[in-house]
Amino acid sequence: MTKVYIIGAGLAGSEAAWQLAQFGVHVILYEMRPMQMTPAHRTGYCAELVCSNSFRSADVSSAPGLLKAELEYAGSLIMKCARRNEVPAGKALAVDREAFARCVTEHLVQHPFIEIRREEIKTLPDDAPVIIATGPLTSQALADELKKYAGDQALHFYDAVAPLVEASSIDMSYAFWGSRYDNDDQEAYLNCPLDKETYTEFWKALTSAEKYPLHDFESLEECCFFEGCLPIEVMAERGFETLLYGPMKPVGLRDPRTGKEPFAVIQLRRDNVAGTLFNIVGFQTTLKRHEQERILRIVPAFRNVEIVRYGMVHRNTFLCSPLFLNDAYQFARHSHLFLAGQISGVEGYVESTASGLMAAYGVLHHLAGVSWEPAPVSSATGALAHYVAHADPRHFQPMNINWGIIKTPPRKKMNKKKFREECARRALQVWAMWLEKVRQKLLPGFSHHRKPTHFISSVTEA
Repeated sequence: MTKVYIIGAGLAGSEAAWQLAQFGVHVILYEMRPMQMTPAHRTGYCAELVCSNSFRSADVSSAPGLLKAELEYAGSLIMKCARRNEVPAGKALAVDREAFARCVTEHLVQHPFIEIRREEIKTLPDDAPVIIATGPLTSQALADELKKYAGDQALHFYDAVAPLVEASSIDMSYAFWGSRYDNDDQEAYLNCPLDKETYTEFWKALTSAEKYPLHDFESLEECCFFEGCLPIEVMAERGFETLLYGPMKPVGLRDPRTGKEPFAVIQLRRDNVAGTLFNIVGFQTTLKRHEQERILRIVPAFRNVEIVRYGMVHRNTFLCSPLFLNDAYQFARHSHLFLAGQISGVEGYVESTASGLMAAYGVLHHLAGVSWEPAPVSSATGALAHYVAHADPRHFQPMNINWGIIKTPPRKKMNKKKFREECARRALQVWAMWLEKVRQKLLPGFSHHRKPTHFISSVTEA
């Protein structure tokens, strides 16, 4: 039986395993957890979410929303489990993180073509194709092994995680439910307002608080954080008003106690279906634990807050992929090796999932001995793969999906919303055409192929 090794059962590895197994390929999926844990993970579940529980916007006219729609059309396991374990988040798709990861794990365990092995891989197998999907917390042993194929081109940066708080510890007399401009589900976010005096005290405390040392750098300023996930204290240090235009932006919110817009606001999002845990939106941090508790309790709604998971900082590892990969996430000089997930240079849950799907299709082409046809760059999935393979290696950084990397026609006399809706419709059409063409080309080589049952019938309806 044809086999493929996948190292790492995060979002990318789990999606890749599912896609390959749907073609009847025997997948050996390695995951070192829970035998060996990372600094950020807490369980042994596949696809555990270690940062936010949000998959970002579900609006198809947004780039993340378009990417989700393309993944759902392709029969994505990650998207299927996310939809089944959704929690209220307005126009975003957010999940109960434990129920979601358990759902993914159960599907993988029950699949007849997937074998999960709980052990750490320190050397890469060479008797079958390998997808390396070990994520940003790749073990040192495997990182050293990768250097044999990538030289010393591996890069690293730091990422940070926001605290989780107990819902019952929030003082609801100071908090209110609501979304900006009353556009979304009014129970999507719990808002904790601050007046100017309280915000000033909060900001001063943030900018003078004690942080965990970053051993690889002399100072925080020398550390390279991903801009889309800056620690709250790093943003605060950029100026008094920076947070007011970022995660503490009050615009579009009205405090029912005063009938006015607050000076600043902290937003909370449900982290589980039961609503017993809340994630502090945009509050990833490197502060020491006692400082996190002290500073949060400056906020009136948090005077007695109970933190159930403190914010933390951890090192993220990724390769300078344009030097090594093609847009099948395949090593150009080592055709049996593929990357997927954040180690390949994509950033975000949905992006990692998309890279796992594409790496799986790259492996299928490799096994079938048929030529690879890149996905169209006018689709979100194809654009992301193209960025990873063809970005300028001198300035390469992890990338979220965005309209800036998706090929679109010239914008004529049409507002931005309608223009992007039209671009999304076209993107779904070309993605569907590419996917069907590829599957028809691959089908003869895989006798156990089973077409996913959750295909949508019409791209236009998506």
